[in-house]
Amino acid sequence: MAKNPKDFTPLDAMRHSTAHLLAAAVAELHPDAQFGVGPVVENGFYYDMKTSRPLTTDDFVAIEEKMGTLQKSALPFVRREMPIDEAIEFFRARGQQYKVELLSDLKSRGTTNLKDEELQDFDPDSATASVYETGDFVDLCRGPHVATTADIGAFKLTKLAGAYWRGKAENDQLTRVYGVAFATPGELDEFLKQQEEAEKRDHRKLGRELGLFVFSDLVGPGLPLWTPKGTVMRELLNDFVWSLRRAHDYERVTIPHIAKKDLYETSGHWAKYADDLFKIHTREDHLFAMKPMNCPHHAQIFASEPRSYRDLPVRFAETTMVYRDEQSGELSGLSRVLSITQDDAHVFCRVSQVRAEAEIVWNIISDFYRTFGFALTPRLSRRDPAAAEKYLGAPEDWDRAEAALQEILVAKGVEWIDGIGEAAFYGPKIDFMAKDSIGRIWQVATIQLDFNQPRNFGLTCVNEQGEKEQIVMIHCAIMGSIERFMSVLIEHYAGVFPLWLAPVQLKLLPVSDKHVDAAMVVARELKAVGLRVSVDADAATIGAKVRRAETEKIPLSVVFGDKEVGGEPWQIRVRGSKEMKIMSVEECIAWLVLVSKERSA
Repeated sequence: MAKNPKDFTPLDAMRHSTAHLLAAAVAELHPDAQFGVGPVVENGFYYDMKTSRPLTTDDFVAIEEKMGTLQKSALPFVRREMPIDEAIEFFRARGQQYKVELLSDLKSRGTTNLKDEELQDFDPDSATASVYETGDFVDLCRGPHVATTADIGAFKLTKLAGAYWRGKAENDQLTRVYGVAFATPGELDEFLKQQEEAEKRDHRKLGRELGLFVFSDLVGPGLPLWTPKGTVMRELLNDFVWSLRRAHDYERVTIPHIAKKDLYETSGHWAKYADDLFKIHTREDHLFAMKPMNCPHHAQIFASEPRSYRDLPVRFAETTMVYRDEQSGELSGLSRVLSITQDDAHVFCRVSQVRAEAEIVWNIISDFYRTFGFALTPRLSRRDPAAAEKYLGAPEDWDRAEAALQEILVAKGVEWIDGIGEAAFYGPKIDFMAKDSIGRIWQVATIQLDFNQPRNFGLTCVNEQGEKEQIVMIHCAIMGSIERFMSVLIEHYAGVFPLWLAPVQLKLLPVSDKHVDAAMVVARELKAVGLRVSVDADAATIGAKVRRAETEKIPLSVVFGDKEVGGEPWQIRVRGSKEMKIMSVEECIAWLVLVSKERSA
């Protein structure tokens, strides 16, 4: 996600300057290059560009060498202001058609039509355009920057991707060049080592190796197909979330996967997300959409009957898919997909009940993530006061909602992050940031307070005075997107899942063909009590079978020979340990059942 320049830290300013350094280097190496936008993102930057010969990663060496030369030249970043018409002619003369389009859009419609990454080029409070000169390179930009290229730290170009200009498929496809930048070479080296470890843990690679999910060209990109093993894990995780919710009187509901345009116009989503929806025209020429979120549907269930204050809170939960029309270049394994499975829930309550209900959700989130060893830091994601046009509803409702969530954070006595501008367009939220086993931070669960959709849908209860009282909604997702959470979990564990979660908990390894039938009988007995067991019936050596179980990261395995057929105690190989567990079959079953129930190993 692109960062807002008004929130830039000194490191962000340096990274933004590095993006200009990249563009300046490419402009020297490829004089025909045309440039789109080059915003600051997490850990670095990217720049969208078009060259007569599409760039490849083989070009990185030459580009980095040129960047290094320009860096050492200590070229100043010089800011100039010019009227918008003058800026349009300036960039038109330089053949920079994308800059001309942005400036023309700014002139005709202001900044309201600009995306976050494009706003890094414009100061919304200025009637003029600003440009920065870096040697011979001139770029449309609002800044800020470091003083000279010599003030730029350590950097490295990392990858390429395709990106449609302004995110629209009908526009030119540009090359997006990504890079990272840090203040010192040591910090860059530390980051690159973390990235190297992350590559080993890449969920796309491990997902294939462990047989958890697949993608099909015939089905389409961004649409994962879950194998039996992957589905086992999804269901175990979803059952865990439901067990936590069920204890607090949540009720399950079920909704369709499409809805009329009218639903999203009323909720406010259509005006904001119309371009991101999969649309369906019926034979009678009605316009429907694949649901991008579930809250409007759940609101209609609440609205289907009169509600007394005595009925509240009402808690609906559902695990279901939503659909968003992402650009193909932005799809990435399970991290960003077109079909998103949400473990979604909505609480309909009075304002006076918000704190108690939010604390229930907080406790569910804590219990869930503690099981996986994630350390959580909450973030109060609130609106950006300088961009009021981005948000739905009255300022006074936002003030009340943000104050209510902040009270919860203060009462919890925890350290929290102030996330200005991170709110959803219809309400502030508490996002939970999780640190994984190699130190990366992920945004996971969320508690969102919404005054606006209940108002739009007229959701009320009859209060003690017999009058209609406006209620509020709490949106609460524990995993959020199961696909994305699975990607985080696979990488967190590097595929070495705990015993209770592993798709196969125990593998029996028959010594020879004559032991296979007996192993199959035992496996069926274990499956009958809910355990996940498989038998390696392949005609391979026992050594090969042991190695295969290790490669598949199976938690437990048992070499199954004459002694085991005869009922003697099992010698259980434990993944990652040289020591064996000696147990009878009955003891093994009791232990596995307990571990599975308590999620303790």
